[in-house]
Amino acid sequence: MQLVNGRRPLLGSDQVKIIRFETWWVQRDTCLFDEKRQGKSRMPWDVVVLKITTDSGIEGLATALAARSGTVTEAYLQENVGPILLGRDPFDREAIWHELWNIDRHLAFFPVYLTGPVDVALWDIAAKAAGLPLYKYLGAYRNSLPVYASGLFHDSIDEYVEEALHYKNAGIRAYKAHPPGPVAKDMAIHQALREAVGDDFVLLTDPVGEYSLDEAIKVGRHLEKLNYLWFEEPFRDFELYKYSELCRVLDIPVAATETTRGCHWGVAQSIAQRAADIVRADVSWKNGITGTLKIAHLAEAFGLRCEVHTTTMNYMDMVNLHVSCAIRNCEYFEYFVPEEKFQLPMRGMLPIDANGVITLPEQAGVGVELDWELIHKQCVSHKVIEL
Repeated sequence: MQLVNGRRPLLGSDQVKIIRFETWWVQRDTCLFDEKRQGKSRMPWDVVVLKITTDSGIEGLATALAARSGTVTEAYLQENVGPILLGRDPFDREAIWHELWNIDRHLAFFPVYLTGPVDVALWDIAAKAAGLPLYKYLGAYRNSLPVYASGLFHDSIDEYVEEALHYKNAGIRAYKAHPPGPVAKDMAIHQALREAVGDDFVLLTDPVGEYSLDEAIKVGRHLEKLNYLWFEEPFRDFELYKYSELCRVLDIPVAATETTRGCHWGVAQSIAQRAADIVRADVSWKNGITGTLKIAHLAEAFGLRCEVHTTTMNYMDMVNLHVSCAIRNCEYFEYFVPEEKFQLPMRGMLPIDANGVITLPEQAGVGVELDWELIHKQCVSHKVIEL
């Protein structure tokens, strides 16, 4: 029998409880947004590392965004979430998930990226206890996916073209632009990218919710002529009328629900209104592995893809990959670039080969390591609560 941390793997029926809840607020020297989108607000993109320890010695790990304020993420985890977990059976994930959902409502909403990492850490414990890689514990469909390079905002058309060509030359076979607006510039970027990479290269675009309906229709028809794979988030996710109309008039698939609140209940409203051709989810923003699986299975029931989007943290993106390989209706892994900006706090790089395919590790649990030396070096605050 495979041992985990030198111990016999636990079965779900064994008596086990959570005895320690630990967080490290870690500084990260990157930001996703340009000055126009930041405004005058501070906008660090820090990370809080989370560790849940059981009385059997098995540890569950995850990372949470600390966007704009690490104090907020740390305080919610320590004051509102940790006390709920102490003494609980880590295998009671569904009960804990729903309890956090109800507390979220009564607190007038956690940050969207808060409860997901807690759920991830619980799944990590369960997979380690079973002695299985996470995707096998979830129920594997595959063990690898092709990636698409997904870039940041750039000032010039040439920067988008250079980035796409760089990753094409590295073996990546797809690229997604985040054009900065206005619409005329975005269309010029789309055109320049297609001309630069050729007809056989996969292209996608995500303008991040800035278009009017008539602008989106114009851009969408242009994208159809350029043979883009999908058109993502041209509006805010709550603008269901605009999404419904756009999906009705365009042939190119429209991807939405990246920021929709309410987990699968929220995504269900978009599906019911025919306001998305592809839904988006991830383990950070959609209430963890549990929430992302609920969304993916809901989408599958309606014949839709659930394309999992980046968490902006390599460790959690590896969790995304486990989930993506445990469902059928996901075609790609979103590879956020340049990778070095999003590596913290994972040790090493994402396992992408020369053909642009990412393959899962076979170790128990998430199967990758955190860089504890770097975590301690860049730690702003370390807090622990114990049973």
